[in-house]
Amino acid sequence: MSRKTWRSLDNPPLSTPVLEVLQDMGFPLMTPVQTAAIPLLLARKDVSAEAVTGSGKTLAFLVPLLELLQRRHKESPWTSKEIGAIIISPTRELARQIHEVLGKFMAHPQLEQFRQQLLVGGNHIEEDIVALRRETPCILVCTPGRLEDLLQRKADDLQLTSRVKSLEFLVLDEADRLLDLGFKQSISHILAYLPRQRRTGLFSATQTTEVTDLIRAGLRNPVLVSVKEKASLNTPALLQNFYKIVQPECKFLELLQFLRSPRSRSGKVLIFFPTCACVEYWVELIPRLLPERLVLGIHGKMKSKRAQVVERFRREPLAVLLCTDVLARGLDVPEIEWVVQWDPPANASSFVHRVGRTARQGVAGKALVLLLPSEDAYVQFLKLNQKVELSELRMEELEEEEHMAGETPLHSTLERMHQLQLADRGIYDKGMRAFVSHVRAYTKHECSAILRLKDLDLGKMATAYGLLQLPRMPELKNYTGAGFIAPKCELNLAKLSYKNAQKEQLRQQKQLILEQTGSWPGKQKPHMKRTESWDHTKRAKLDAKSKKELRKAKKERKRKREKEEAEGGGEKGAKRKRRQQFTQDELDELASDIRLFKRLKKKKITEEDYDKAMGIDSDDD
Repeated sequence: MSRKTWRSLDNPPLSTPVLEVLQDMGFPLMTPVQTAAIPLLLARKDVSAEAVTGSGKTLAFLVPLLELLQRRHKESPWTSKEIGAIIISPTRELARQIHEVLGKFMAHPQLEQFRQQLLVGGNHIEEDIVALRRETPCILVCTPGRLEDLLQRKADDLQLTSRVKSLEFLVLDEADRLLDLGFKQSISHILAYLPRQRRTGLFSATQTTEVTDLIRAGLRNPVLVSVKEKASLNTPALLQNFYKIVQPECKFLELLQFLRSPRSRSGKVLIFFPTCACVEYWVELIPRLLPERLVLGIHGKMKSKRAQVVERFRREPLAVLLCTDVLARGLDVPEIEWVVQWDPPANASSFVHRVGRTARQGVAGKALVLLLPSEDAYVQFLKLNQKVELSELRMEELEEEEHMAGETPLHSTLERMHQLQLADRGIYDKGMRAFVSHVRAYTKHECSAILRLKDLDLGKMATAYGLLQLPRMPELKNYTGAGFIAPKCELNLAKLSYKNAQKEQLRQQKQLILEQTGSWPGKQKPHMKRTESWDHTKRAKLDAKSKKELRKAKKERKRKREKEEAEGGGEKGAKRKRRQQFTQDELDELASDIRLFKRLKKKKITEEDYDKAMGIDSDDD
């Protein structure tokens, strides 16, 4: 689809303030998704748009949003108690980014009457309530959880449900991610509060079955727009995708050498890790081994600090940001040159969203995923499943560096990693948690036929993390490999101290109790439980729950039967009880007869003696 100017939209044309802001932002031409979606939205149609990441979806809904609000304002001015538009995004970072872009339009004198309010988690909800009363916004940019909480509040005099009755435009941004994060029920609750006579725009990078269901529920006769730069590709055309096969024990070394190489020194680098614990560990370690670059970390468990980290990453020209999938959607930092993935993501669609953080808005970008020898089939899998082609990255200069060095880079790097952990037990703890979380995340891969835990040498993986020792976990219970490289010095965990004085004081107190009582405080157990894998434990809990329910049902049936016999059984029940009652003499006589019969079988008495004892007379007598 050819790119057109903003002034080419003439039915109806864009307003002067919107055109001026677009010119100031440096966007003279529309992207394909903007060219396709904006005229439909201005014609008051519901639109479901699918486009690759970095294709300009944000302006594709912000421009028509402002035009629709201005059009209604001319017909009937907006009051302070009316909300004209709501934008729902899956993450706080994406919501803040939309809020910032929208703020550039709000700064125009002719658009300043449309006040906006950002509603996301990370702060007290009372602060948002006070801000809503004070600011009386016309546009809400929010995450679904916070908006749902505010709509369901009845104790306060906020009356948000009455304010949204005049809603003109609803935007569901990154709809597939909204559903991936489990917001389907929240979106359904929110839609129930909103008027049916509204325009809705749904924007997504991928179309899934869940997104299709959401389209049916939330949009009225929608027009479907699908824009891809190439029919055979699912990623931006200016994005170069690379992979590199690395040995498991050398994985971190390869990453470190890549960050030191000239390839990555000219721009920002975004590195995706599988878990929050991995980010916390590597953000402690990498800055000490790579002091020439600023290294930041962000993950989903961080609350108020996430916005500051992203803003600092935007300001620093050569920063490295370690993150989880919390930044796989919506983050728009044009200077990101490389997106690196520590290992393949949990599902193949996340790969497309991760690499989409670079090569945005017509700027070239590169992406690299580190694969182990057992994961080489992932390259072909991506090509078939996501239409993403990967080329092997050659780094000859790094190989030459290995041969020229007297000591192998792996051992020298490991020695430094071991020293850092020996100097601070806090880093040692984070390393153990990171490795354990990585192993367990690996078992949850969508393409488990290719990425199998049993194909990995966990000892070599632990070496890549620079661990001082292998952790105690079910997956390593029967490990007999020699791939783990332990530190050269003798390890005494009892003497490994924290740099944090408060933590060290607490550790020493617990160590003293351990020496006195023989057990670590807070970890006393009545018996030693057999170590078992996580999935086996979960299955056992479900089985125990099922057995408990069966026992409960059996007791209930027995109780009902006894009740029926007591109330409705009558004489029949009484007779059954009488038949089961025997005197003690009768029982003794029966036992004597049984003993006598056993003596006969053993030929200790004759049949004549047996008949005589039993009182059986012969008919011949």
